[in-house]
Formats: sequence, structure tokens, C-alpha cells
Amino acid sequence: MEIDFAEAIDQFLLYLATERGLSENYQLSTRRSLEELANWADKVKQVRSPAQLAARDLTEFLRYAKGKGLSPASMKLVVVALKIFFRFLSMRLLARKDPAELLPLPRLVRYLPETLNQVEVKRLLEVDLPGRPFPLRDRAIMELFYSSGLRISEVAGARLENLNLKERVLRVIGKGSKTRIVPVGRAACEAVDRYLTLERVNLVRKKTGNEIFLSRHGKKLTTQRIWQIVKEIASLAGMEINVYPHLLRHSFATHLLANGADLRIIQELLGHADISTTQVYTHVDQSRLLAIHRKYHPRGRSVQQNSHG
Repeated sequence: MEIDFAEAIDQFLLYLATERGLSENYQLSTRRSLEELANWADKVKQVRSPAQLAARDLTEFLRYAKGKGLSPASMKLVVVALKIFFRFLSMRLLARKDPAELLPLPRLVRYLPETLNQVEVKRLLEVDLPGRPFPLRDRAIMELFYSSGLRISEVAGARLENLNLKERVLRVIGKGSKTRIVPVGRAACEAVDRYLTLERVNLVRKKTGNEIFLSRHGKKLTTQRIWQIVKEIASLAGMEINVYPHLLRHSFATHLLANGADLRIIQELLGHADISTTQVYTHVDQSRLLAIHRKYHPRGRSVQQNSHG
């Protein structure tokens, strides 16, 4: 008897969690995509087992998904989910063939990341925080974002035992539960040290964990609250552009590149598995390189500048 969709999806999600170590968010996203396929197959094809689907059925399903208005990026996630799902079924002999093997991945338009310039970052990090209940904590969070290029989940999950202020490093757990060591700048270390010494000690409660950043109740700060803190500080600084945690990560990478850091080093610092993800930052340097070339190269200046009439 062929395995039904519900059982196949459960087995596959267990595989993602235990053998691939993929995040809960990724598992949930994949489950949604596969359950959408299962519902479509039941209603449109009267099929209740993934083993009964052919390549043309998957192509038809993807047309249906695209017709619902999914973006190219979302469509790519759906296609990837189908590919690894059916590869898993084929490897485990739960399906005779892999109908998703030749599915093409949608081409993505590569949007360049927004960034802050160094003047804007300075304004954001040095803004007065009058009346905020925990100004030292909030300052430390902002400094750490920009100093180390951390993701918001990495800031929320940062722990005391992983922080070495003397060596100025922090061990963080990133995507896919991968651990990496990130340097922490002097200004960020000083901000974190002041917070730990003068504020965090007063936030500790009986059941407080070892997370660095705590709420007023002594609990780990949620990513939602950290997002709010960044937005509130940006408002205090009178920033005219939309400031959000990942913008500080983009700015961190862009400013490193602009000051001569190697792309491979930036990849390591950001915790990118693939260098192609990091290469998106190289666009930022192009305008700067063009300006330098035009200014200093003997034949880089404009015709008007060099002409004598």
C-alpha cells in the first residue's frame, strides 16, 4: 500500500529536524507548502499519495500556486520543498520515481540590500535615550547589531557564557544551529559591559536564564521586542528612512567591504553558507570605486574636464 500524504509529510519533517537539523521556521514553511500540494492533489487529481503524482502534475500545481500571487522568492521556496521532499521519498523507496527532479527553479530578481551610511549609523548609535527604562541595554543592543552583523535571533539568543569581553568575541548559534565566533568591537564591548554591570544585575530574577539581554521581568528578550527597541531608537534619532535590525547587519557588511575587508571574511562573519549570498554586498562599493577611478586615474576624468577647448 502506498504511503499517504499525511504520513509522508510527517516522516519527511522528522528527517529535516533530526538528520538535517533545519530550523523550526523552515520546517513550518515546508509543511505548509507540502500540505498545500496534498490538498490540491486530493481536490484536483483525486490523489492521496505523493507516489501517484507525475512531473506534469507538479508543474500544474506550481501554475496553480503562482496563480495565487506568490512572489518568485516564495515560488522558489515551494519548488525547493518539492524537490527535497520527493528526493527523500525516492531515497527511502516510498516512491518509485522522483517527479520533481527536473523541476526548474524560478529565476529571482536580486534586490540590492538597503544600507545606512556611516554618518547615519553614528547618529543612530549616539542618540540620547532620555526617559527610556533601560537605556544601557538598548544602547548595547544597537552597538552589538552594528559591531558584529548579528541576526535578530542571534542577539536574542546571545548568552553570558558565550561572551568574552576581554578577548572581544561572542559565540553565536546561527541558522541551522551552526555555531560561529564573531568579533565584538571596542565600543560594543564597553556598551555591553556597562549594561551588564549597571542594569542587568537589577533585572535578574529567580528563574532568569543566561541570556545577555533581559526584559523588565528578568526573561529573555523576544525578537519582537528587540525589533520594537530598534524602531523606537530610530524614531528618537529622527531617522527618515525605515530602520530595522537587518538593516544594521547589511550596513555592517557594506562598511567592512568599503573599508577593504575580503568577501570571504565577511561571509564567515555573517555566517553565510554560500559566498553568493554575500556577493550581493559588492554592489555597494561600485559607486565608490567609480568615483575613485574617475578622480585618480589619468584617463578616468570626464572629457569636459580634460578638454582645453
